[in-house]
Amino acid sequence: MICSFLFMYNFDKSFIMDIPKEFLSKEFVSQFKNADDVDGFLRDLHSRLYEQMLEGELDVHLGYEKHAASGNNSGNSRNGKYPKKIQREHGESVIDIPRDREGSFAPVIIPKHQSRGMSIERLVISLYAKGMSVSDIESEMAEIYKISLSTSAISVITSKVSQAALEWQNRPLESLYMIVWMDGIVFKVRENGKVINKTVYLCVGLNKDGLKEVLGMWVGKAESASFWMGVLTDLRARGVEDILITVTDNLNGFTDTIKSVFPESTTQICVVHQIRNSCRYVVWKEKKEFSADLKNIYNAPTKEAAGAELDLFEKKWGAKYPYAIRSWRNNWDELTSFYDFPVEIRKIIYTTNLIENLNGKIRKYTKNKLSFPNDDALKKSVYLAIAEIEKKWYKPIWNWGMIFNQFLTIFENRIKV
Repeated sequence: MICSFLFMYNFDKSFIMDIPKEFLSKEFVSQFKNADDVDGFLRDLHSRLYEQMLEGELDVHLGYEKHAASGNNSGNSRNGKYPKKIQREHGESVIDIPRDREGSFAPVIIPKHQSRGMSIERLVISLYAKGMSVSDIESEMAEIYKISLSTSAISVITSKVSQAALEWQNRPLESLYMIVWMDGIVFKVRENGKVINKTVYLCVGLNKDGLKEVLGMWVGKAESASFWMGVLTDLRARGVEDILITVTDNLNGFTDTIKSVFPESTTQICVVHQIRNSCRYVVWKEKKEFSADLKNIYNAPTKEAAGAELDLFEKKWGAKYPYAIRSWRNNWDELTSFYDFPVEIRKIIYTTNLIENLNGKIRKYTKNKLSFPNDDALKKSVYLAIAEIEKKWYKPIWNWGMIFNQFLTIFENRIKV
């Protein structure tokens, strides 16, 4: 009964469930003399709903329902409740928050240290962002929160994400980025009745304040330099005038593509990608020794020393694995660009670890989805994952003051303070 009235009040008619007859009776309606009476009723309604939902969350956290025999000697149990004031659109309310003996219960619907509860709409989107499907969310809402919300209603809520993602994708960008990391991540998507691989192209920028931000995402088929041309052109159209350093994988033609759009940019090929490609054709029993010898190249203190190590590496492995040596020789300038910078900047541009870390977290959020029904569903999921990840990117990278001064010294004519 409570849930039905809440959805009638908060959501569009497409969401409305059957309204209980008690809420339509003259006796029920007559008790409200003015707007304050209605607000008071709604405050109580929200409070009771939140308390019910919190109890459901604690059931899931503990793994058993209240008074259930399975909770005996489980290692953790309920430990009473405490009052908490929360702010709602209908005024302030006091609700009882349940707690556990270990103190490990962290509610989702009303997070710790926050005085405003999560709306049902935000809760649905939060669950969707965690990688849950529409049908999974329907089950979750029914089982945990005792709320009956149809898949069509959930779809309407999550469809709002598409508009938010579109606005985010087309937002203006800063004119200068110190570093931009670029990489692609592959997902399975249904198209014309078949499941195919599609690539989400990602760019992460480091701005003048030392803060990271995802500049955008683009969906295409197999990763290619020609598609990256479109990505870079889009960045240009959205206001990016200069990128000091780009960090990429060793995709064929990628460096030339970058130079055609941002001709002054210094390009650095990810050493980790290079090592992976070099080890691809090495027999398993020799990979450990082969990789250890490669470390002598990229751990060398100077570019000249690295070149000497590559010569030694070629003498040892060149006859057996000529492709690996040829790849290092062909990409040598882009693989060793980091030697032109101080150690502090080298550590930042050395590899694409930053964007690979981002890719890993996106995978974590989307791991429950073996394939996506279409590109739009893929974009929504990746966008929500990015939004969750970026919440933790509120601090500049470590030692940014000194690093920024190094950038100013090296690129004094290109950085406007």
